[in-house]
Amino acid sequence: MTTALFSHSDCLAHVTPSGHPEQVARLDRIATALDAPGFAALERRAPPLADDADLLLCHPQRHIDAIIAAEPGRGAVPLDGDTWMSAGSVQAARRAVGGCIAAVDAVLDDAVDNAFVACRPPGHHAEQDVPMGFCLFGNAAIAARHAMERRGLSRVAVIDFDVHHGNGTQALLWDEPRALFLSSHQSPLWPGSGAAHETGGHNNVQNFPLAPHSDGRVMRGVYEAEVFPAVARFAPELIIVSAGFDAHRADPLAQLNWTTEDFAWLTRHICDLAEAHCGGRVVSTLEGGYDLNALADSVAAHVGTLMERAG
Repeated sequence: MTTALFSHSDCLAHVTPSGHPEQVARLDRIATALDAPGFAALERRAPPLADDADLLLCHPQRHIDAIIAAEPGRGAVPLDGDTWMSAGSVQAARRAVGGCIAAVDAVLDDAVDNAFVACRPPGHHAEQDVPMGFCLFGNAAIAARHAMERRGLSRVAVIDFDVHHGNGTQALLWDEPRALFLSSHQSPLWPGSGAAHETGGHNNVQNFPLAPHSDGRVMRGVYEAEVFPAVARFAPELIIVSAGFDAHRADPLAQLNWTTEDFAWLTRHICDLAEAHCGGRVVSTLEGGYDLNALADSVAAHVGTLMERAG
């Protein structure tokens, strides 16, 4: 089998103002990186549009309606100081959610070994009825709920290695005993959540704050000593990855000092866990990463590692 790549041109229609870090160019650079000859074996799939029933797995109808109503006919409008919408943002966000759901189905149906969803806007900051942090809907959390509610899984692990805490995913899965949410992130840093004492409604949340200016060596130690053993104890039937690449030392929005090889190392070990517990089933979805060169290199390393482990 192979690795599936879910991406769609609709995700280029979510346009933010000039100078905004979460920009169309992110997907352009990822597409260029994954068009290289070494990625010819990727199984490229178009994500479907998520419908309201999909979004309702995590969000109330009032949130969906508010997002739809906020979309402008032209130009871009702010929902808060960071989060913007343009004409086309709702369609893009539905593709991002739909891609995550389709990736889960493809992996669980054994059509592919693993998958990467290269869509935007990202999702791990969106709470039940609050869009924030560039995010409109909780892509990874919705995918996890789909796996549990519709596909019958009883243990889904969500690993979030974005440099910012995935407050939205944490909130959306807080009272879900079938999900284990694990987040490593710089602290202190926006959004200010993710303390170690935040453990969820069923001890199903584990946070691993990392100090500013720490590096990949520190990260590897935390993952080897704490994160990977926690995942192994949980023995997930599926691993979903919120793959943010903004912990890279070149990223402008944070102060961790990871390298491209650190992301490849993380991916290898996540695949090891998946092979040990859930037949290698990994679904990864794009979150942050705002230095375009570092993003392209890191995504290529991440996806290349997924491809090496497929089959």
